[in-house]
Amino acid sequence: MNGGWEGFGAGHGLGPGTRPTESDFMAATLQRKNVSRIGGCPIVLTSGFRFYFLCAGLFSVFAMLAWTAWLAVHAAGAAFVSLPMSMAPHLWHAHEMVYGYTMAVMAGFFITAVPNWTGTEEAGAKFVAVSGFIWLLGRLGVWFSSAFDPIAVAVVDLAFIPVLSMAILGRLARKSQVRNMIFLFLLSTLFLGNLMMHLDWIGWIGWSGGTAEAGVRVGVFASAAMISIVGARVVPAFTRNALNRDGYAGALPRSNAWLDRLGVLSALLATLAAFPFVPQFLLGCIAIAAGATNILRLSAWNGWAVRNSPILWILHLAFLLLAAGYLVYGSTLILDYMSETAALHLLAIGAIGSMTLAMMTRASLGHSGRPLIVKRPIVLAYLMVIVAALIRSFGNLAFDYFAVMLISGLMWTGAFALFVWIYFPILTRPRPSRPREELQQ
Repeated sequence: MNGGWEGFGAGHGLGPGTRPTESDFMAATLQRKNVSRIGGCPIVLTSGFRFYFLCAGLFSVFAMLAWTAWLAVHAAGAAFVSLPMSMAPHLWHAHEMVYGYTMAVMAGFFITAVPNWTGTEEAGAKFVAVSGFIWLLGRLGVWFSSAFDPIAVAVVDLAFIPVLSMAILGRLARKSQVRNMIFLFLLSTLFLGNLMMHLDWIGWIGWSGGTAEAGVRVGVFASAAMISIVGARVVPAFTRNALNRDGYAGALPRSNAWLDRLGVLSALLATLAAFPFVPQFLLGCIAIAAGATNILRLSAWNGWAVRNSPILWILHLAFLLLAAGYLVYGSTLILDYMSETAALHLLAIGAIGSMTLAMMTRASLGHSGRPLIVKRPIVLAYLMVIVAALIRSFGNLAFDYFAVMLISGLMWTGAFALFVWIYFPILTRPRPSRPREELQQ
């Protein structure tokens, strides 16, 4: 064990004699994996991050284009004669961005990271292919849901999270990773949120507040809680490693144990409060507390010191949008000064969208043996997602609804189209065979 820690420290810019924290070790899992070809298996199936990050990017472009196309037709005063999905288009859009796109990113992260945390073997190409097929069936089932029995659609779509969770549980249980069992709780919460949406569409259950809408809210808050946990472990660690490597003489990122506990606890409570029958005032108060505690955590990570490194500053901005999203959503519920849906999009697009893009761009480089330097189109993609979040959340306060929706949707689409363009060859080709310096950022 000690040798492993020492090897980690030497390889990630911590300096001799420095013992890394668990956060440093978790950060390192995003850049250590060696990828090899398995027989005649396509490279894209050899690691979870390759398949799921690529699918997430491609699906994100498709799903947002479909949504903006529907909006554009209605903005022109026309309408589609028929649609392939049985649910309302806005609910299809919300469901697929949370339980389609975001779940794909989570799958790529967990399938790759958990084996590194536990020292176990990563799931092989067979698991990636089978689980990926289940994920894809879910997307097709929901898209063509008007042609199928809603119960069959629910069964197919709901199958993915349990399959992913069992793969994670098996590895965490073998290595007594009790601390990381929280991720299984959040995955279970995501399953319940997805179940609520399907039960509403089947017609078996429907509360006055909107069961499907509540399912979206639960999914967004559970995903935000994931960011509160994972982001708070890797963002300061990545930042500290980079500053140590560069010989930075100022203050390094630091963490406060009590503040970390409060930040995670408030995020988890906000997720539970997102379920139906919880008074909006209570959810608003908890969300404000989550925003306040998480912005205090962020303030100690010295993000300004890495302002010239896009692959790092995007992580800080994403966490800032997480805290801001909690604050705006909570204050909206209490003061009613803007649309709840618009406020929720600051978490959905701002925090989840920018953090998932940041993690995919970084992890794909590190795991595929490339330097941790993003190209200019990816920097543009970072900015486009942030602008999309701000326009979608606050644009309706001053501008036309359809203009805001279409511009923000096209900004998101453009950002992820850039990701697919730059990262398709990275995710579908082997690691570079040429010698290179060890990654130290």
